[in-house]
Amino acid sequence: FWGNVREGVESFHFFSDDELRAAGVGQAELSDRNYVKARPRLEDIDQFDAAFFGIPPREAEVMDPQHRLFLGLAYEALERAGIASDQFDGLVGVFGACSTSSYLLHNLNGHSRAAAAGAALGTGNFSDFLTSRVSYKLNLGGPAYSLQTACSGSLVAVHVAVQSLLNFECDAALAGGASVGLPQETGYMYQEDGVMSPDGHCRPFSAQARGTIFGSGAGVVTLRRLADAVKDGDRILAVIKGSALNNDGAVKAGFTAPAVRGQADVIGEALANSGVTADHISYVEGHGTATPLGDTIEV
Repeated sequence: FWGNVREGVESFHFFSDDELRAAGVGQAELSDRNYVKARPRLEDIDQFDAAFFGIPPREAEVMDPQHRLFLGLAYEALERAGIASDQFDGLVGVFGACSTSSYLLHNLNGHSRAAAAGAALGTGNFSDFLTSRVSYKLNLGGPAYSLQTACSGSLVAVHVAVQSLLNFECDAALAGGASVGLPQETGYMYQEDGVMSPDGHCRPFSAQARGTIFGSGAGVVTLRRLADAVKDGDRILAVIKGSALNNDGAVKAGFTAPAVRGQADVIGEALANSGVTADHISYVEGHGTATPLGDTIEV
């Protein structure tokens, strides 16, 4: 990801009309000048080693790719951290977020084979079960939280995981999220003054910023208390000095609009509980909405 940012690589696919027709897009949309024929695609979302996790084929078939990805990444994150659940001296918690299941809406809804799946249809697609499946399949005894806070879900999962570690509810924590939008072989409709880009290009913090694009992806990190990681000789990639959560309340232009005061307050709180002063910050990562309103407020 960082390599793509550094090199200016756009990870979006621009579809031909033939590709979109083959995917079922109608001529009316193809001819509409506001229909943008671009979308980021996540490769191999149909690939999943169900047998490895002891999941029956029928159950795997109706499982949202977001849940499959999160489970696979959780396994890999523990493996990279050198943690085996049957040998680890402590509890491992799981904290995660995912988007609404577009797989359920677009691929399974009304399908006779899906209807026959029974309870597996719900447990495989509802966000409530995202983290508890990981705890079950990987034999993890710590808390399992599925959090839903829209765009901030994965970072909120990290914050809650940190608090759980500091409260000694667990001794290691998996935190992250997954978001996969389906169908992938399609463009989107641009609306003037909306949040979507009019041309399929995303230009955050640029004078040319006119809108954003929603892609797909997933990520999971393993967290431990620093003293424990040092004691056990873990490979430490980064240290979280502090974090904070808040909300804008009603002090903003609209429900989906950001507000300056809330963002400033939460940054101040995070700095305070981290013991870091503002003049020690050398790198700032932003939400990067790539909209004229959102970018300006964030800066």
